[in-house]
Amino acid sequence: MPGLTESAIRRTVSPRGDRVSSRVYAWTCRITGLEAKDGPLIIDRSHILVLNYNGQDLLAECLPSIVQAARLAPVPCRVTVVDNGSADDPAGLLAAIDPEIGLIRHANRGLASFNEVLAGLDEPVVLLLNNDVKLAHDAVGPLLETFKNQPDALFSAPRCWTFDGSTYEGMRTRVRFRRGLVQGMSRVPGVMRLVDRPDLTAAAGPVLAVHRRRFLALGGYDPVFFPGRIEDLDLGFRGWMAGFRGYYVPESLAYHKGFATFEATFGARGCDVLAIRNTLIFMWKNTSGRRLRSHLGWLPARLVYSLVRGRTEFARGLLGAVSRLGEVMAGRRALAVGEPGWLERQEDFYKRFTW
Repeated sequence: MPGLTESAIRRTVSPRGDRVSSRVYAWTCRITGLEAKDGPLIIDRSHILVLNYNGQDLLAECLPSIVQAARLAPVPCRVTVVDNGSADDPAGLLAAIDPEIGLIRHANRGLASFNEVLAGLDEPVVLLLNNDVKLAHDAVGPLLETFKNQPDALFSAPRCWTFDGSTYEGMRTRVRFRRGLVQGMSRVPGVMRLVDRPDLTAAAGPVLAVHRRRFLALGGYDPVFFPGRIEDLDLGFRGWMAGFRGYYVPESLAYHKGFATFEATFGARGCDVLAIRNTLIFMWKNTSGRRLRSHLGWLPARLVYSLVRGRTEFARGLLGAVSRLGEVMAGRRALAVGEPGWLERQEDFYKRFTW
């Protein structure tokens, strides 16, 4: 979006020309104005970051494919492991796999650890991977090409399969609003007819390439969700609200194990609690209008239903979300949620990705 004029920014904020508040306009100017300042994107190098926490076995299995993909990338591409305070320090393993693999030790902030790391890099496009991801040897090029062909790209995401290649894992993500809660899914009815078709995507979790400047201007991953889920949907939603888009690139292939770290750490029910907590946080932080009213109306029924069934996950998730309400409301105010211009773009997001 280099060289955006005031009228162009206003069209980004409100495509139909509706009146928007000064706060919404100023927020979008802050994001899009960065592009005019820094000029067009020139992809002459890239970088793959692999987030790791106590995952030596996963690194040993996955890193060789990542190193190979980096070597075959169309531009110079480094590989660095971002280690979130693992008890099993991976330094020796990385040296054995490839001495050129970098290592950054970072305090454990989950996906939000990427924020500070990306701020210290200078590559225009960076791939962000979980430690349970493998890449096809030619996976990098198509992800980078997206940013040349799509001037509004915030991120690009590959077609992802399970490790054995038998089951589609994502990343053509769709969104629905059901009984007061948002749900982002890739494995939706009819998806197998569409997995080989490029499209927009609402989110991408375990593997994606990001436009580094735009990612940072948006604030990166929101640490209010740590530890847990939904960070990627939150990023995709905030990008959409600023006029940027996520692209599904099926010619790029990746393989994902899924829940390799989380389930080992929190257990299946603990993962459910985190998912509920972060879904509630997403709704409270980002949602306005009838969807927010519907959400609040459904909360008592969901709580009672879960307790009657003898399940405490929803109650625990609700308590966890309430404990972060101050941070959530601060984020809501910073985004100017609910002010003129917000509701229209929010509804466009849900309509575009419905299933």
